[in-house]
Amino acid sequence: MKSWKWLIWAVMLSVMLPLGLLYWHTSLFTCLLLGVWIAAVLAFCSIYYRRHFEEELRIQEKTLQQAANRTLNHHRHDWMNDLQVLYGYIQLGKPDKSLECVGRIKERIALDSRIAKLGIPSLVFYLQSFRTFRSSLELEVLVEEGLQLEDKLSADTGEELTQVIMQTVRAYQYSGLALHGDTRKLRLGFTQDGGDILISFEGDGDHGNPELLQGQIYNIVQGKIIKAEQPGRDKSYVELRLPLEM
Repeated sequence: MKSWKWLIWAVMLSVMLPLGLLYWHTSLFTCLLLGVWIAAVLAFCSIYYRRHFEEELRIQEKTLQQAANRTLNHHRHDWMNDLQVLYGYIQLGKPDKSLECVGRIKERIALDSRIAKLGIPSLVFYLQSFRTFRSSLELEVLVEEGLQLEDKLSADTGEELTQVIMQTVRAYQYSGLALHGDTRKLRLGFTQDGGDILISFEGDGDHGNPELLQGQIYNIVQGKIIKAEQPGRDKSYVELRLPLEM
């Protein structure tokens, strides 16, 4: 990152050479040399910036593709496990267990559908892909039936909401240390409360210093339309309130 910036600065500072020649000896040749040099520097910077931007886009696209493939593979693995369990119950002639397994599958399908209907692509992708990352934090997502945000929030507000949720989850993730092999759980809920969208965070297990965790969350929403609240005594429970743009 620093190397290409230094190169740009070096090329721009090279203009000082023809400028110095013009200062010491003003002539038609030095004026033309300065003009051509400046045009060449501007052309080089424009081409270099465009190529660098295209390379950054390619890297981001590749990263997104890898994350999408990882998410799809993880979901496929989960579905195969569920189907194998269901097939095993059917072979063993256990209809009650088979129905329970079908019920769990239906619940997962319904949850995935409710998450998708939130309508904010970056948020949906984050929630659907979180399970694919190795983490000591298990994220349990709860979405109110029929809740849709796509037509109620602008694109910028939706992206800001996604970033706030990601940073808040990260704050919970690193607020306490789980024992080796253990996993802490964080329940993330989405509901509509009148004209507001309410996002609740409720953590299980040790979250280190609760006051420090609260301070981090309040810093995350500082200066934003989203407000943080703590309605109860449980210091691991925090609500984010966002007015809907209807």
